[in-house]
Amino acid sequence: MTATRIKPATSELLTLFVQRSEQVSPGFRRVTFGGGDIARFVPMGFDQWFRLFLPTGEDQNASLRRLPTRLDTLTYARYLLISKAVRPVLRNYTVRAYRPDGADGPELDVDFVLHQAADGSSGPAAAWAGRCLPGDAVAILDEGIGFNPPADVTGDLLLVADETGLPAVAGILASLPADAIGRAVVEVGHPDDRQPLAGPPGVKVVWVVRADPFAVPGRAALAAAQEVPVPLSGYGWVVGEQGLCADLRRYWLAAGMPKTSVSFCGYWKAGH
Repeated sequence: MTATRIKPATSELLTLFVQRSEQVSPGFRRVTFGGGDIARFVPMGFDQWFRLFLPTGEDQNASLRRLPTRLDTLTYARYLLISKAVRPVLRNYTVRAYRPDGADGPELDVDFVLHQAADGSSGPAAAWAGRCLPGDAVAILDEGIGFNPPADVTGDLLLVADETGLPAVAGILASLPADAIGRAVVEVGHPDDRQPLAGPPGVKVVWVVRADPFAVPGRAALAAAQEVPVPLSGYGWVVGEQGLCADLRRYWLAAGMPKTSVSFCGYWKAGH
């Protein structure tokens, strides 16, 4: 996906502020950002993603002021040299929705998956989403979109994801042309994590709910995707847990899909 993604025309560090947050389901918390530099954010649709910096320490503004204005090998090395006590947490997230006409200006919704290990612990971003308050500051760097089918694709689309890819699937479905056809297979950890998804009538959404809440996400989606006819002249897109992406890509290629018609990205790795 890195090789074929569509980069934004410009990518600059933007400071945004929490407007509100809500628990939308057992496994998701939605945080709405706005204010600050939101007017300079350019929505691209599809699976648009960005680097999200969450401040640490008592002085949020001081923490964010230490960040580079762009992220490359050199500036990332400098970022790692910042003391952990004040270094902002860096994670990658997807735009769930963008509204140019929010109550107080443009708004950006981000859905945080509430990963929870058997011992009750969770990652720093999920923990932050659970405690953030209106007015809390964050910074983002836009990275563009990964969904980029080759021009010669004529067949069905096949989108596959675990819950970490649900916001990206939602963005893609909302951005597809009305005559698009295909299927989206999305795995979630709880029946109530299924969300209304607007998209073309020709793209069927298949929900897969894990029977075991502590099973490795993606295994159920992989099994369900392998029951779908492989779209040899279509486009396969898979994101989520690394094993899901690697195994499904291997399965599609073995079935005869061209490499150029398969896009994949491991958002995370089980156990890490």
